[in-house]
Amino acid sequence: MARFQSFDDSTSPSQGPQRIAKLRDELARRGYDGFIVPRADEHQGEYVPKCAERLAWLTGFTGSAGTAVIFRNEAALVVDGRYTVQAAEQVDTSVISPVQMAETSAEDWISTHLPSGGVLAYDPWLHTADSVKRLEQAVSRAGGALTPVDINLVDVIWIDRPLPPQAPVRPHPLDYAGESAVSKLERIRKKMADAKVDALVVSDPHNFAWAFNLRGGDVGHTPLPLGYAIIPREGRAKLFFDPAKITNEAGAAVGDLAEFVPINGFQGALDDLGQRGGKVRVDSATGAVALIRRVEAAGGAVDVGADPISLMKAVKNEAEIAGSRTAHRRDGVAVARFLAWLDREAPKGALTEIDAVEALEAFRIETGALKNISFPSISGAGPNAALPHYRVTSSSNRPIKRNQIFLIDSGAQYEDGTTDITRTVVVGEPSAEMKDRFTRVLKGHIAIAQVVFPKGTTGAQIDSFARKPLWEAGLDFDHGTGHGIGSYLSVHEGPQRIAKTGTTPLEIGMMLSNEPGFYKPGAYGIRIENLVLVEPRQILGGDREMFGFETLTFSPIDLRLVDTSIMTQDEIAWLNAYHAQVRDKLASKLDAETKAWLEEATRPVG
Repeated sequence: MARFQSFDDSTSPSQGPQRIAKLRDELARRGYDGFIVPRADEHQGEYVPKCAERLAWLTGFTGSAGTAVIFRNEAALVVDGRYTVQAAEQVDTSVISPVQMAETSAEDWISTHLPSGGVLAYDPWLHTADSVKRLEQAVSRAGGALTPVDINLVDVIWIDRPLPPQAPVRPHPLDYAGESAVSKLERIRKKMADAKVDALVVSDPHNFAWAFNLRGGDVGHTPLPLGYAIIPREGRAKLFFDPAKITNEAGAAVGDLAEFVPINGFQGALDDLGQRGGKVRVDSATGAVALIRRVEAAGGAVDVGADPISLMKAVKNEAEIAGSRTAHRRDGVAVARFLAWLDREAPKGALTEIDAVEALEAFRIETGALKNISFPSISGAGPNAALPHYRVTSSSNRPIKRNQIFLIDSGAQYEDGTTDITRTVVVGEPSAEMKDRFTRVLKGHIAIAQVVFPKGTTGAQIDSFARKPLWEAGLDFDHGTGHGIGSYLSVHEGPQRIAKTGTTPLEIGMMLSNEPGFYKPGAYGIRIENLVLVEPRQILGGDREMFGFETLTFSPIDLRLVDTSIMTQDEIAWLNAYHAQVRDKLASKLDAETKAWLEEATRPVG
């Protein structure tokens, strides 16, 4: 049994029609023509508590991103390229139509399907000001109207909706945080002064968790305490939580820096902010439009912009970097033990995707330091590997067969660092096509690992380095090349990313993933993921400040899938040097049998 991951089928396509019918009854009763259901909570989080899984409960779709639009006679589920196949499998397509975002956005679908004069309702706590503006434009094009609701219409019909979580809030030790909350608040207030704002409403729980060195457990696999903070430019900050979550240790750690206030006092505190005047910064990425309207209704001036904490949190300090290196070496040992076990056991033909997840978790538990996994492991055999965000369940569980590809994307939460790694292996013999595709993904991975770029470069500018070897064969992948990562926080952290949408300049100390892939629907999928750290690079004779990446993840890359004939000598040298580092960092921590396996798995090639 896995301790940290469930394989239950939590939803079923058969539930959708009945629940959507109940929602339509509620629409008719209230005089609305439609309701929009985003995959979000009040903090616009990617990972949300069970009580906020409205999209999954209503439609059956369990992906981490998507939007349902329910009209009286038709409905759509808009998803990105990661979830095209999953959406079609998880919802009843006779009632709700899966729509790919690349072809039609939710707003475009609304503008062409909302009846003229129709009223579209939405929950203002689940949308930012920018998303509401786009919705207003969409309903305007349709000749309709957009209206907020006081209570989410899904909550009205969700009779057995789970209660909000109440995990205890605890301090994050300074040895791991690397900077005191006092120091962080001083820097935050300087940013506020530079921006000429008088108060900051912190709607992203990751940000106040980082700022006050607190951690919790309100969201699966992420040590996150859900709540809000208000930081005035002068005076004591306020942290808004359910009182049941506050431990004595958290109270002592925060001390005089902030006052803990019951969460039901948050909206009143927004009223007070508005009445006091001054400029109030609300985060454009996570601040609900309901927040903004509450402050404005009380007479306040809202400045919608970036929460300065997001960028500060993204740049890791020396303690966080040292902790991450230690965490990755520890995790590398667990993953090496797992891959060696998989190589021994998979050819016997008895292993399944769930067996692999449970074994990897067990090896991580044996480190003695595992707090949780950092997300539900993606364990895909054969055609399931072609689903980038596949989640194995008891009903989808496939055997790991010979001459097929097996992909496992997993991560761990250690108190000193968060990890995320994907390895793709073959059981038996790969086809020539598999080797070609794997090697092209590897070439893209190496290109990112080796890239050198000037200060000010964004992730969007280097994203194509990972795609070029695939593009040359008429291929591509439908997800970003890399995401930011937190320090014992979320495995997905912005604003930095390596993607077409990555507009934040990369800075020294930022951590990201390097994970190009290739997916052949119904056949196999490939992804190679390491985490990297932005570091300075000295270029002899250069006149620009230059950066590059230090690779943090150490684990063998399956040489059985590598075709060196389409690699350059430089790429082969990188692979051999990387594998030498893997041996150097892991071998001394392994038993004799696994060490011998590692020596063979990382042998020089070329």
